[in-house]
Amino acid sequence: MSIAYTYVGFRHFIDPDFFLAIMPNYLSMHLFFVYLTGIMEFVFGILLAFKKTRTFASYGIIVLLISVFPANLHLVESELSQSILDVTKEQSIIRLPFQGLFLLLAYWHSKNN
Repeated sequence: MSIAYTYVGFRHFIDPDFFLAIMPNYLSMHLFFVYLTGIMEFVFGILLAFKKTRTFASYGIIVLLISVFPANLHLVESELSQSILDVTKEQSIIRLPFQGLFLLLAYWHSKNN
């Protein structure tokens, strides 16, 4: 999990357009939030690797996943976002339950120090 979050956090900076494509229209400062969530994923990913900071990182990831869930919903609702990312509505719907799985994994990591 540590490697995955660190990698995805890094991707926010090398491919911000991917993340910009799923930003809900009602938010402003899209690029700022893409970079902010990238920093958070990167830092929490690194902190997951260490027993001393694993619980903190796990709860940080839980908050982060809940915070970015509207972007996942936006992808389901937006044909433009789907076309930019070359995914179907069905694929974006299938993606939603994985957020719950990621929440459970983060919670599990918070209890396994």
